[in-house]
Amino acid sequence: MYETFDPLKSAELVRHYITNMTDKACDNLPYWLLLPNKKPAEAAHCRVDDAELVGSWYEGLVCAMRMLGGNEGENVKQSLRRHLMKSWGEHGLRFCEPYEWTHTVHSSFHEMGYILPALNLITEEYPDDAEAEFRTAELIRGMRSLVIERKVRTFWSGDYQETEPIYEFPNDVYLKDGGFDLTRHTGRGEQSIRNALMLPALVRRWELKKDETALDLAVGLTNYVLGPSRYFNWKMEFFGHVHSAAWFAYGIIYLGRLTDNPVYIEKGKAIYDYIRSISSSFGWVPEYAQWHPMTEEHCETCCVRDMIICARELTRCGYDEYWDDMNKFARNMLVENQVRYTGYVTVDNSLPDRSGITYHDIDKRMKGGFTGGSEPNSISLTRFRSIAGCCVGTAPTALKTVWDSVITKENGVYTVNIPCNKETDELKLVSELPNRGRISLTALKDCTAAFRIYDWMGKAPVFTLNGEEGRTEISGGLALAKLKAGDVFEVTFKIRTRWVRETVRGTEYRAAWRGCDVVDITPKGEHIRLFQRDLSKPKYYPKPEDVTFTGAANYGPTQQSSAADNT
Repeated sequence: MYETFDPLKSAELVRHYITNMTDKACDNLPYWLLLPNKKPAEAAHCRVDDAELVGSWYEGLVCAMRMLGGNEGENVKQSLRRHLMKSWGEHGLRFCEPYEWTHTVHSSFHEMGYILPALNLITEEYPDDAEAEFRTAELIRGMRSLVIERKVRTFWSGDYQETEPIYEFPNDVYLKDGGFDLTRHTGRGEQSIRNALMLPALVRRWELKKDETALDLAVGLTNYVLGPSRYFNWKMEFFGHVHSAAWFAYGIIYLGRLTDNPVYIEKGKAIYDYIRSISSSFGWVPEYAQWHPMTEEHCETCCVRDMIICARELTRCGYDEYWDDMNKFARNMLVENQVRYTGYVTVDNSLPDRSGITYHDIDKRMKGGFTGGSEPNSISLTRFRSIAGCCVGTAPTALKTVWDSVITKENGVYTVNIPCNKETDELKLVSELPNRGRISLTALKDCTAAFRIYDWMGKAPVFTLNGEEGRTEISGGLALAKLKAGDVFEVTFKIRTRWVRETVRGTEYRAAWRGCDVVDITPKGEHIRLFQRDLSKPKYYPKPEDVTFTGAANYGPTQQSSAADNT
């Protein structure tokens, strides 16, 4: 027997993390920095807690709550909403509160990529919230007012008017006291693409409210990144931060889909395909491309999130082949990157919490967090960002994207895209993967339903309606049947354990596949071994003495802000 893919369980765990890894003394302000390998373990505040995290954790918590239903987590959700409504400054930018761990108070355009999606959610859920609507509109207009607009190309052969909007920000930092100071920078580099990470949220704002300024800014930033920035080569390959590139990719695919611009879609697809070429078949995605030797790369869960959402956008554009990536990435690396066991953590509850640092019950509170840097076979606890506040906020958006896509309706047909257990008003879906090759649909109402056919189902999957073959139609990669309430529509196929060799991160691994699930991997990793899915075998977990604290992960009070800001 093997573990099965359960998106709701993952959502429940991450809701636990978000609602517990907060500072009650600061109205549930998140803790970004978690050091589970320190003895005793601790969580500490840094500047990004009141910058990107109040936005990303709001979005992540809302996604988890919508998947699970009910009001559990509502108090933290409203705390995060209150934090979002504070710290606004000139040009509509959101800054951060001057906590003792904040250092320089500034706004980063990269961080607006987390703030704006949360504002979109608030304006959608609370249409009478005039302040949220005002802040959203003012943020977009303020950012638009700060861009450099490239209107003329002055070249040795003459002057040429630009026919399309091209916008770039003068810097990646805007000081609350001082504005653009070109002697300051975040140190991240890649300013052009990191400054454009609010792109999907700008497109969403236009879709929700027909905000023409949002669309204008989205198009101008896109044209700059794709053109004069020279960030991508002619094949849309790049050198740098995968999270930013994949985030941008699904933004331009989304923009291209809504504006009927095939060039944006094609370029976004090419970016995705390049990242896919340096990733694993089960969803291990490197944090950087061509920046470090591949053997030094780790997988940031944010990158897995981006690839899942990007794949979903591509399916909306008619590229059905990306359903397989979305399914495999979600049920394998995404959920493996979530922490579920914490018995290796050293806790000292006798230590009182002090300003900016908490010690109590870290082992219990950190369950459900997501790693910022896994290897294909393990999560190393001595790595900075072994548990990352940014990934905790973004991973639930991928979970919800997957959950909403398990069964989709198009042209009157309910299609099963991702096999897992789920019940809707019309259908009850039961998947026996990876234990048996059987997926069944029970009709709760009269409807037309379909199974998406995948290669991992083998050469001859059998489709039956109420136990009888020959009552389905095969068309366009789907097996369709018209169902009456009570009918049972099933697909069965042979399933066995296949050990497949794959070079990932510069190392050859052997992954044990059963259908679309990886159930084991060799060589084994340290500290937290991944893909221990065979329930007949005892799981290996490190003991506290197996995890040593190293100075490399020691970010003291004067270093925390810069360390986290440069992730």
